[in-house]
Amino acid sequence: MKLKCIAIDDEPLALKQITAYIEKTPHLELIEAVSSAIDAYSILEDNDVDLLFCDINMPELNGMDFIKSLKHTPGVIFTTAYSEYAVEGFKVDAIDYILKPIGYDRFMEAVNKAKLRIKKSESIKNNEEVDQKEGYLFIKSEYKILRIDLNNIKYIEGQREYVRIYLTDQKPVMTLLSFKKLLEKLPSESFMRVHRSYIVNLNKITTIERMRILFDDDVRIPVSEQYKDEFQKFIDENFIK
Repeated sequence: MKLKCIAIDDEPLALKQITAYIEKTPHLELIEAVSSAIDAYSILEDNDVDLLFCDINMPELNGMDFIKSLKHTPGVIFTTAYSEYAVEGFKVDAIDYILKPIGYDRFMEAVNKAKLRIKKSESIKNNEEVDQKEGYLFIKSEYKILRIDLNNIKYIEGQREYVRIYLTDQKPVMTLLSFKKLLEKLPSESFMRVHRSYIVNLNKITTIERMRILFDDDVRIPVSEQYKDEFQKFIDENFIK
């Protein structure tokens, strides 16, 4: 796996050196090198970035304030000539803090730390997503991580940036999650999108009436025209004549 990187430094020679180090390292991929933290905002918006090599003392916006301003922060390795920022750097959870001039051996030491940190982070992230083989998912809700058995899900309602998961054995659970991403992770043999706002557990359907799915608590979920053919196919495949 290659780590996608951005290099930020207002000193041309320092930026050239970091760029050269990134390009000679097989498991790193340089997305872009820029001389201003402000220029990096748009790059982060348009790309999935794993690692930032960021100078601190820069005009207009220094590197420390730039990192603090990010809502979603990639891994950060600070590159600077000033040791007094070290403590503050680790307060923002920087992976490493390299003093200039930077040798390639010190650069690689920081990169190896980044690889371990990012690998661990990816492992945690994957454990929070749907595990189709085990039949459950982990989601974040109200500052907690909850385990939900797929078999207990009746249907899921999308509400803008949130989804509400309706369960057989407890009250609904709301989480900040992409409706589309959740659907991609759910097993297609059991879950189907039937409306722009609804995903249903096909195993929990008790009654279908005029293209409305009825659950045992009198909830009526409409099957929209966009998903009607796929849902009709499901009915036909399971209908006993």
